[in-house]
Amino acid sequence: MTASDPQVTTREQWLVARRELLAQEKELTRHRDRVNAARRALPMVEITENYEFDGPGGRARLVDLFDGRGQLLIYHFMFEPDADEGCPSCTFTMDNVGDLHHLYARDTSFAAVSRAPLHKLEQYRQRMGWTIPWYSSLGSNFNYDFHVTIDASVAPVEYNYKDEAELERMDPAWKGWSGEEHGVSAFLRQGERVFHTYSGYARSTDMLVGTYHWLDLTARGRQEDWEPEPRRGDDPFMSWLRRHDEYEPDAISGEKTPD
Repeated sequence: MTASDPQVTTREQWLVARRELLAQEKELTRHRDRVNAARRALPMVEITENYEFDGPGGRARLVDLFDGRGQLLIYHFMFEPDADEGCPSCTFTMDNVGDLHHLYARDTSFAAVSRAPLHKLEQYRQRMGWTIPWYSSLGSNFNYDFHVTIDASVAPVEYNYKDEAELERMDPAWKGWSGEEHGVSAFLRQGERVFHTYSGYARSTDMLVGTYHWLDLTARGRQEDWEPEPRRGDDPFMSWLRRHDEYEPDAISGEKTPD
């Protein structure tokens, strides 16, 4: 036990507190259902650009990424053409995707898309032990049009539905910055016609990371310094994160658990 752990109480007192929390959890669930319904009710925009990607089977159009299904989810994975490894936080997200058969059962395909060339994506995918479909958008406007590659010389700067001026007001570091960002997009297919129904960025992708939500069930939580009090850790956001084959043995060994 550490000094910051919850106070010890009786079972009866714990039940009182737990039932109070249950009421909040139920309201959160109902609110999430309302938000999900609002997301489903969004209008959609037809994709008229002829995007093409490099994939294991050769050149592919956006409609081909559906693999015959009616819906498609794309994770915009940060992997620059000159990089040799994918982004650690995007890697963390991909580790949490799970078995795609469950999406397939709901007529939904999944793919990751990055600007790195296909051979780098394939090499990294094999290293990570993934089976997810992964496509390269190198040479395409896809990343720029979906605002996950930021370069004012190619397209107007926008991220998370904020323009360049708004971003700079929030954080001066945005001024003149260029590079990759992450996000998730959803598409619907009607025959050969493809429609964009949703995109989310920044913490919109938090809901995709099951590891974090498992940690949220624990007393010590995510152990990051942004969490509201009571906070059980002081690590800056994702500073502790490593690719799953890069953790030091003592960081993942049960022997480090305090008495």
